[in-house]
This record gives sequence, C-alpha cells and structure tokens, in this order.
Amino acid sequence: MTRFAVITGFLGAATVLAVPQAMATGAPANAEAVSGTVDTTKSPGRLGPLTDLVIERIRVSDDVAASKFGTGSPIEDPVREAQVLEQVRTQAEAAGVNPDTAVAFFQDQITASKVVQKGLFARWTAHPEEAPTTRPDLGPIRAQLDQLTTALLQELKDTGELRERPIACTVQLALATGSGAVRERLDTLHREALRTATQSVCRSSELTGRR
Repeated sequence: MTRFAVITGFLGAATVLAVPQAMATGAPANAEAVSGTVDTTKSPGRLGPLTDLVIERIRVSDDVAASKFGTGSPIEDPVREAQVLEQVRTQAEAAGVNPDTAVAFFQDQITASKVVQKGLFARWTAHPEEAPTTRPDLGPIRAQLDQLTTALLQELKDTGELRERPIACTVQLALATGSGAVRERLDTLHREALRTATQSVCRSSELTGRR
C-alpha cells in the first residue's frame, strides 16, 4: 500500500470523527452526544493545543484589520514582518526549537493574518454597514501576539517528534483543524487562513534539511 493510500485512509477516518460535530449545525459541541470525558472546548489529538493557538492568532487578525481599516495603514509591512521573524529566530534558539522551522511556521502565521486582513478589508469596503465602528489599539494587540508567539514556540517544541512523522502528523493535523474549524464556526475566509497557517506544520524535516 502506498503512503498516499495510507494517508488518505487515515484522513477519511479523521473526517468521519469530525462529522458528528459538523452535523451539530456549527454548535461549539453537541454536549448530549459526546462523553463527559471529552473536552469539547479544545481541539483533539496531539496537535490540538497547537491548532487552538493558531486559531486564536487568526482571530486576533480580525482586530488587526479593524485597527487599520480606514486609516491608510498598509496590510503589507515588510519591515515589521522582518523584525517579527528575527525575534522568532532568537526566541526559537533560546527555546530549543529549530530556528528555520520556527521562522517558516511564523511566516505562515503572518501570511494567514494578511489573508484575513485582505478579506475583511474587501468585505467592509463592499458592505460599509459591516465595517467595525471602533478601532482597537495596536499596542495591546501586539502584546497578545507576543504571548501567542511564546506559547506557539513551546507547542512546536513539544510536538517536534510527532511533526517528524509525516503520516501521523498529517492525520493528527486533519483531526485537530477539522474539529477546530467546526467548533469555532470559522467562515470560508478564516478556514482559508487556517489552511495557510498550518501548511508547514508537518514539513519540519524538509525545513531543517534532515532526511
């Protein structure tokens, strides 16, 4: 059996596990249908905590967009992005995480944030009545992002061994992201951002050059 077939089979199983939640019409959890031993407020599996943090970071992108919309502040900020990635590299080295892996992962987080910002800008421009009426301060937002960076680096460290196992990692990631997207009621835009943000999670060997 080929690796592709194995992965496909596991992904099918993961999808089946996620169906009961999807059938709950977007509800955070079908409390009556699941065992009391299952924590339905969190994504399942070894990559659940990492996925939940990624989703939280994507949600923060909504506030970033609201803080910039109508101000002329650009979504693209290469200087700021370079500073963030350099800080990530430094923190990763201190935390014992491969810095190249960490930088690639956080580049995906930045790209995912821009996916959300661009999508919301387009939505609010086309439908001004949906535009935010308040403008969040970027200071607290950046402090929150810094906290998420620290937590995400810890999860990258804790899941390093799993992420080196492509099949197991792919299955666990599909289970966690599928469950998280349903539980958090992510719309099409935020689901696209989630796919972008997690695309390098299971490619650490390629990123670090190990075979």
